[in-house]
Amino acid sequence: MATVLARLFLFTWLILPFCGTEKARHRERALRQRDAEYIERYNGCMQGPAGTPGRDGNPGANGIPGTPGFPGRDGLKGEKGECVRESFEEPWKPNFKQCAWKSLNYGIDLGKIAECTFTKMRTDSALRVVFSGSLRLKCKNACCQRWYFTFNGAECTGPLPIEAIIYLDQGSPEFNSTINIHRTSSVEGLCEGIHAGLVDVAVWVGICPDYPRGDASTGWNSVSRVIIEELPK
Repeated sequence: MATVLARLFLFTWLILPFCGTEKARHRERALRQRDAEYIERYNGCMQGPAGTPGRDGNPGANGIPGTPGFPGRDGLKGEKGECVRESFEEPWKPNFKQCAWKSLNYGIDLGKIAECTFTKMRTDSALRVVFSGSLRLKCKNACCQRWYFTFNGAECTGPLPIEAIIYLDQGSPEFNSTINIHRTSSVEGLCEGIHAGLVDVAVWVGICPDYPRGDASTGWNSVSRVIIEELPK
């Protein structure tokens, strides 16, 4: 009996360490396998917290130009346009002149009374002229006198002469033929078709067609003036 117990004790003493060693090996192998799976799952490193986003990179180089596309189809024919001419002209600037005489006292019946030279800037403009002064006509019978403008020695033709007349008819013996009335009057108008440059503007006195002349007087005892102004057409 003692021998049996001794053998049992010896067997237990030999077997138990071996079993413990096997269990330890088995546990160690399981731990290694779990670690291998963990490493394989997380690529060999443990994942830490997300980092700060990085800065934008430098712009890349331009790519290779593409091939030209196919030409498009012709569009619809447009409507016929209108021809418009634009003219670019300088702004109009006032251009005028005045010639004045204190006392002409011209008693002539035929001839030039006064003259004023004017510089016309444009050909496509018109001249406005005014004569202001005292006029008188005296005669024993019916008579007529005519006061008119000339431009460079010729009367206006664009469109018609610039003139004024005085007609006097005693009419009956009751009227005294010595009546001598001087009245401030004016002769004025527009003349077109005069070229640019120097223009001699003059006031004349003459006769009326088909009527006898009388005793004329211009500019008596008062100021007479000629005003010339260039106007756009």
